[in-house]
Amino acid sequence: MEIVIETERLIIRELLPTDAEGMFELDADPEVHLYLGNNPVKNIEQSRTVIQIIRQQYIDNGIGRWAVIEKSSGNFIGWSGLKLIKEPINDRIGYLDLGYRFIKKYWGKGYASETAKASLDYGFNELKQDAIYAIADVHNAKSRKVLEKSGLKFIETFNWDGVPHDWFEITKEEWEQQKI
Repeated sequence: MEIVIETERLIIRELLPTDAEGMFELDADPEVHLYLGNNPVKNIEQSRTVIQIIRQQYIDNGIGRWAVIEKSSGNFIGWSGLKLIKEPINDRIGYLDLGYRFIKKYWGKGYASETAKASLDYGFNELKQDAIYAIADVHNAKSRKVLEKSGLKFIETFNWDGVPHDWFEITKEEWEQQKI
């Protein structure tokens, strides 16, 4: 499955085994993991395993997070996209979750919003979804801002593994209204 989405500044494509070094740089940073359970990876083998898991999701679910490549430099800068959630979270199951994670030196450039909007567009127009969801730690103000800027609406706060998180949603109808 070779999915490629192009935005003005980015190429969004499937994660490849060759992305392991970039994934390690991303997920070894404690600041990146501040709102993700504070469990950064310790070695590149863990990053390779994550890539294998995501590549299997492409096969099993037809979707999974994608690598994000900066066009101007050709650099791997993080990942973004949709993931099918199969385990219950906030009493829901079997939905598409929007997520993103970027190497710290690429924060603050609008890449999360750019990839979030491209992923939502793909989810509604290519995957024909009726709604797409997202979750953010209640203390992660920057992620909340990205989700809201991308059109998702805050629905409720819930407890996930002992940590309060905010639940967001956008419907296809809301997405289409934004584009008018």
